[in-house]
Formats: sequence, structure tokens, C-alpha cells
Amino acid sequence: METTITNKLEEVFRHLHQHPEISWEEHNTTQYIKSLFESYDCTINTFGDNPGLVIEVGEGKPVVALRADIDALWQEVDGTFQANHSCGHDAHMTIVIGSILSLLENGVPDEGTFRFIFQPAEEKGTGALALVEEGIIDDVDYLYGMHLRPIQELRNGQFAPAIRHGAARFVEGHIRGDDAHGARPHLNANAIQVGTEFFQHLNNIHLDPMIPYSVKMTSFQAGGKSFNIIPGNATFAIDMRAQTNEGMDILMKKVEGIAYMLSTYHNVDIDLNIGANIAAAVINDEATAIMHEAIVETVGEANTKPMITTTGGDDFHFYTIKRPQVKATMLAVGCDLEPGLHHPKMTFNHDSIPAAVDVITTALRKTVKKK
Repeated sequence: METTITNKLEEVFRHLHQHPEISWEEHNTTQYIKSLFESYDCTINTFGDNPGLVIEVGEGKPVVALRADIDALWQEVDGTFQANHSCGHDAHMTIVIGSILSLLENGVPDEGTFRFIFQPAEEKGTGALALVEEGIIDDVDYLYGMHLRPIQELRNGQFAPAIRHGAARFVEGHIRGDDAHGARPHLNANAIQVGTEFFQHLNNIHLDPMIPYSVKMTSFQAGGKSFNIIPGNATFAIDMRAQTNEGMDILMKKVEGIAYMLSTYHNVDIDLNIGANIAAAVINDEATAIMHEAIVETVGEANTKPMITTTGGDDFHFYTIKRPQVKATMLAVGCDLEPGLHHPKMTFNHDSIPAAVDVITTALRKTVKKK
């Protein structure tokens, strides 16, 4: 990649990393990305009051899209809760920005439309669905995405042409009962006890061992400042993962069964509400083959690795589930990422950014040439 673009990308990444915004609040991020391209020959579209934007260059068929997720996580960093790019979305945005710049500066192919999607709220699992409703992929032929991978999966300089994500579901629960005096525990069901039993029963769930899965309670709140009150109400959250959509359905039925059992035994109401529901990956062989060719051409066969399988989820796959005609895959980017995704002190080798831009740009050009 040209040195001028590489230097620009270092500046872009630094800005995005230092100005994270959580899901559905990425307004400043949207404006910043828009400002980078207002002087170029391209089309920029935003979504009214919602964050996110789409940038297009070229014209005609095929329509080849590239998506970046733009939101940050909300997590505790050094004792303070804050927005934090510990999932690599700052890098994803920078890679897509680099791909646009590479096309604009090195010549856009005569045929084909390149659509660059900067999508909000991936961490909530709702951003892709919202953009599907906006119609932005209705005419798309090919769709690419990318994700940084932990060092345990890929080393820096290595790439894989697809990521087989699993299904993920985030469930919010409410235990509803009555408070009681601390001296009279027989007069209510202690919501903390009910929650503890729920936690224990989650650990007793067993599915087919050939299907990777996990289910765990990730949040629980009950009680207040008066320590002589036995709380009757509590809220909790459950994170569910399964490699297949069918496995997720079975897992959900077991969680619902636990809620019904404890509700009946303790004579309390337990409500479960799905906050986000992320489907398992639907991967297209043709798109994967193009990405494989681009990796080999860019970094060589030795640095081209097989498809990554992970129980992590990504709402990217809603695009192909809702619009099955779209041929899609996600590039797995090796970058020596450690200690892990979503760790508050996550770090990675920034040299992977221009390398990923080269791979992605090669794939984009190959796609329109193939069509």
C-alpha cells in the first residue's frame, strides 16, 4: 500500500480509537467518516436521526458491498465504565476507509458499484437488521465483512477467507415477587436465592456434545440500601451461544423450562425477554473462493489459512439470512490480538490494517472482474 495512505490510516485509527461511541450513539463517528470523503467523487448517504452511513463509488452492476461495524462496547476500564473499542471495530472502520481510499486514489474499475456500509449497533445485534429495513442491500450481489481474530486463531500476517460464527442470544430476565422483613423469611421467596438456583440449573444444561454451546448468567441485581429487607424482585441477564441455529432453539427451550420450574416452585413470576438474537453464519462458497484467491495473491499461500470456526456471533449474517440472494463472507484478520476480544486492555499489531486493506481491495477488484 502507498505510504501516504498508510500514514493517513494511522491518523484515522488513532482518532476512532480515542473517540469510541456505544451502540446507536455513533453520531460523531458517523460525522467524522463522512468528513473524510466529502471532497471526493463519491456518493454519501446517511440515515436521518440514526447513526451510520453508506459511501458509494463507481456505477452499474455488479454491486459489491463491504461492511464495517462502528460501535464500541460499554465496559469497565481501570475502574471506570466507559465506551471502549475492545472488539476491534475501530480497526474494521479503518480497513474499510483504507479500501475506499485505495480505490479512489488508484482508479475505480469502469464497471461495478462499490458500496461501503458503516453499520451501527453490531454489539446490540440490531444494526444489520435496521439497515436491511433501509433497503441498502436489496440490489447487492456480493457482500464482504471482516473481523480481527485472537492470536490463538491466527498470527499477524495470516488471513482466512471465512468465519463460521455461531448463534448468540442475549436474554433479559425479571424475577417478580414481594419483599419481606429480614426476620420473616417464610413470608416471601428471596429473589437472590431464586437467581442462585437459576444460575445452578444453567450449569446443568447438556446438549449434543458435537455442537459447541454455552449458557451463562452475566448480570444479576437485587436488593437495595436497606439490608434488613429480603428482596422479592431481581433482574438478570443470560448470554447464550450455540454453533447452529437448531442448537440455539434447543438451548432456549431448556432456559425457558428452568424459568417455568422455578416460577412454579417458588410462586413468583419469572419473565424472559430476548434483547438480541444473532443467527449463525450462512457462508457462500463463491464469495469465499474469491476472498481465498485475494489472500493468496496478496500475502501468499503460506499465510492463507482455512475458515475459522468460532462460537462468537456477529449480526453481519442477518444480511444473508434476510436477503438470501446476497453472496457473502467475512475475512478473518490475523493480527496477534491478545489477551482476547472484549478484554478492556485488548491490543493487536496495527501492521495488520494496511495488509487487510490490500487483501480486501484485491477481493473487491476480483469480484467485479469475475462478474
